[in-house]
Amino acid sequence: MNAGGKIYRIDAGSREITQLNTGFATFNNNDHGISPDGSQLVISNHAQDRPAGENSVIYTLPIDGGVPKQITQNSPSYWHSWSHDGKYLIYTAKRNNEWGIFRIRASGGKEERLTGVGMLDDGADYSSDGKHIWFNSNRTGTMEIWRMKSDGKKPVRITHDDYQNWFPHESPNADRLMFLSYLPDINLWDHPYYKHVMLRMLPLNHGEPVGEPQVIAHLYGGQGTINVPSWSPDGKMVAFVSNSGLA
Repeated sequence: MNAGGKIYRIDAGSREITQLNTGFATFNNNDHGISPDGSQLVISNHAQDRPAGENSVIYTLPIDGGVPKQITQNSPSYWHSWSHDGKYLIYTAKRNNEWGIFRIRASGGKEERLTGVGMLDDGADYSSDGKHIWFNSNRTGTMEIWRMKSDGKKPVRITHDDYQNWFPHESPNADRLMFLSYLPDINLWDHPYYKHVMLRMLPLNHGEPVGEPQVIAHLYGGQGTINVPSWSPDGKMVAFVSNSGLA
C-alpha cells in the first residue's frame, strides 16, 4: 500500500506493516503492483524534476526493495497492469493533451499506444488468460467498462447503465469481474475520493460476461479504492481501500 508517498507491505496474517525501501522514489501514488513471478514491484512515482500534475513516472524495483529502474521516459504515466508472461506493462498516460492506454516492455523501451479517441480511457487490466484487456472509458457519454484484444483492437462495451464505472479487475479463475461504481452525478472525467461508491461484481464464464452486476459492498471511497489489481492469487479475497469513517 502507499501512504504519504511511501510504499508499505502488510503481512496478510499478522497485519504487521513494514516500510519498503524505494530509494529516491518517495513520492509514490496508488498505482503500484507486483510482477507475475512475485520478484518485482512496479511503482508510479512523482518525479520532482517535472511539472506538478505531469510528473508520474513508472519504475520497477526488487520486491524486497532497492534502487528503482525507470521504465517510462514520458510523463504522466500511471501503471495499471502487468502481462501474465511478465513481458509488458500497461498504463494510462497523457500524451499531446490526450489520455489513452499504453503498453511498454517491462524492461523499458518504446511505448505503444493502444487507445486514444479524444475521450478518457483508464483503468486497464489484463484478463486472466492475457488475451484481453479490461478498461473503463467515457467515449459513449458515461464512464463504462470495456474490453479489447491485448493489442488494443476490437473494443467492446460491457456495462450499460447510468453509473460511472471504473477500474475493472478479472478474478484469477476468470469467473468474476470486480469494478468500482460511482453514482450517476459524478463527473464522467473524474474519480474523486470520499464519495458514496459501490464495489460491484459481474459474473463471468471463462472470462465471458454472463448475467448482471451485483453489489458486494457500499462504502465511501473512489480514488485509490481499487485502482490496480488486488485479487488474492486463489481468487477468494479482494483487497480495497475504504475512506468510510473519515471526518
